Amino acid sequence: MTDTTTAVHQLRGGGVALVLAERADGLPEIVHWGADLGLDTADADACAALLAAGVAPVPHSTFDAPWPLTLLPGEADGWSGRPGLAAHRGGRAVLPRWSDVRVDSSDDRSLVVEARDPAAEVALRSECVLDEHGVLAVRHTVTSTAGGEEPPLDVAGVLAVVPLPPSATELLDLTGRWCRERHPQRLPLRHGGRVRESRRGRTGHDATLLLVAGTAGFGFADGEVDAVHVAWSGDHVHLVERLPEGAGRHAGVLAGGELLRPGEVRLGAGESYASPPVLFVHDDAGLDGVGDRLHRHVRARPEHPRSPRPVTLNSWEAVYFDHDHDRLAALVDTAARVGVERVVLDDGWFLGRRDDSRGLGDWVVDPAVWPADLGPFADRVRSHGMQVGLWVEPEMVNPDSDVARAHPDWVLGPAPASHGSAPGTRPWRRQQALDLTQPGAYAHVRDQLDRVLSDVRPDYLKWDHNRDLHEAVDAQGRPAVHRQTQAAYRLMTELQERHPGLEIESCASGGARVDLGVLARTQRVWTSDCNDALERQTIQRWTSLLLPPELMGTHVGPEHSHTTGRSLGLSLRCLSALFGHAGIEWDISRCDEAELARVAGWVALHKRLRPLLHTGRTVRGEEHDGAWWHGVVAPDRTHAVLAYVRLTTGADAVPGLLRLPGLDPGRRYAVRALDPTGLERPQLPRAVVQPPWIADGVELSGRVLARHGLAMPVVDPADGLLVELTAVG
Repeated sequence: MTDTTTAVHQLRGGGVALVLAERADGLPEIVHWGADLGLDTADADACAALLAAGVAPVPHSTFDAPWPLTLLPGEADGWSGRPGLAAHRGGRAVLPRWSDVRVDSSDDRSLVVEARDPAAEVALRSECVLDEHGVLAVRHTVTSTAGGEEPPLDVAGVLAVVPLPPSATELLDLTGRWCRERHPQRLPLRHGGRVRESRRGRTGHDATLLLVAGTAGFGFADGEVDAVHVAWSGDHVHLVERLPEGAGRHAGVLAGGELLRPGEVRLGAGESYASPPVLFVHDDAGLDGVGDRLHRHVRARPEHPRSPRPVTLNSWEAVYFDHDHDRLAALVDTAARVGVERVVLDDGWFLGRRDDSRGLGDWVVDPAVWPADLGPFADRVRSHGMQVGLWVEPEMVNPDSDVARAHPDWVLGPAPASHGSAPGTRPWRRQQALDLTQPGAYAHVRDQLDRVLSDVRPDYLKWDHNRDLHEAVDAQGRPAVHRQTQAAYRLMTELQERHPGLEIESCASGGARVDLGVLARTQRVWTSDCNDALERQTIQRWTSLLLPPELMGTHVGPEHSHTTGRSLGLSLRCLSALFGHAGIEWDISRCDEAELARVAGWVALHKRLRPLLHTGRTVRGEEHDGAWWHGVVAPDRTHAVLAYVRLTTGADAVPGLLRLPGLDPGRRYAVRALDPTGLERPQLPRAVVQPPWIADGVELSGRVLARHGLAMPVVDPADGLLVELTAVG
């Protein structure tokens, strides 16, 4: 490894670097992943010194020489952890010894490695791309090069990996359930593996989104951290692994990939499997640094929405299945009064759909409810200058539907003869999945939706997916999650190609399909079915670790939450919904004039702040004594807005000073308190003396705000305060 002729390749971007060294007998070794070392790869002596400095010692009872951590580590390399490639051919183990390795690194942002193993009859193509924001995307393609007479190559798993430093001693991941998605959990990183697998056929309410490893006690603003995200909407795995003998010159690995079921990917002669992109992020300034890199990466994608995100009213919590024309007309008219820009007609418009037990799969407008079709409704919405949206659930079917009665073989799941019951698997919300891997089922859904889209011309689809996929096998009994996910992606893309400008929201019982795989084809996610503003504080806080605010649906719901039974005031409901792709999910046609004025004030405030909220850097403070804060700072640091939220009562009577990082220390800022509903002054407890800046504002430098802080007022539990900071001069 100290040979000065060893070719060293480096990807650099956003202050981080990936350094690889070619080897004579296999794939390139990962020498470094993390902060940019300032390495000049043209300086042979500097490269040789770097390689020599990291050569691991050889302890007793192990391999006789140091071994490398490669891009796709396996047993032939010396790696004893989960292999980068797990496969067999007709029961024979595939343990690749790669040869004919070729590395193409024509620039410092992308690199392609190609290799093959003639004995195993396997070829590999690995792609690494490091963008200007410091986000590394790794993808592997495995191809069977065997002749047609050979058994197929059964691929059980393909992982992308990066090394971890020894300073990574603590882990953070996310878990949850329906209406309580994305709650953090921490544990120490010790020997062995921490594996987060999803076998739900969709991303999952309990999906971690990111698996993070870092220095002990890392937080939002401090600590060296590494994170991984699998950009895929089917079964997936995130893992970190640390073995007593290490990982080559490194302490352990961080990895991710698609979770494949036995027999799910079988490659015949010349066939290939491409893993989903796996994203890695390193930052020396905590979780906000990771989130900022990911937000900039997401915003730079060509498919990222560029137009202002319209304030949206969704009809679900307003009317549920009660599609009464007069009531909906009043709702549309009231939405226009308060400044709404898009109205979405939720579940209940299609054939036989009076509750959630029937109709899924029959994507025909129900003439019993809509005798004149949906045209008059759409016309009324557009007459106010608003966009039109529709709810759909294309991947699902009710047994009580015309399509399921006509084509029971289109239901995804074991054939009836194998378990003596109806087609499909255990009922979930009284529905089954439609097997979109079957051309007939796929064409049925595509063509019925295409007709509705052509007739109604909606601007937007709320695309739901209301059950996990269990026993997800096709009519031949083959595992189908991989192909079902690809079919769903293809269906979204095909409908958007047929209807240019159509936007899609990824909804899956709320937040069960939130990942950058589906967001390559959609423009928004429904963050959670829970509209309880207090629950939403945590859900949105941790969803925003991956997604920028403009991709997260955040709605003002009614006072009484139907998912938690809790009643909350309008101030917190508006404050929580402000920081996202804002909307309303509430029958505002029944509000009095004073309440409507406050809703209109919130809409106007969101529109004023929208350019900041949807382009700025998200910052968060740690929870302290039952309260926390979060906010957004403009890229040029001339403007910022933050929410201070009292979650529970605190032990301290005086909240203390709040330090606000991320501002320009040399600028002065005008600081003022706002009511999120547009009232002249924030509604705070009147029986106390509040800090004078609440009423009069104050001017302070960014340095003072960061190092000294700002006195927070007394705030009731389940309430908060909005603070705007504007650079002076």
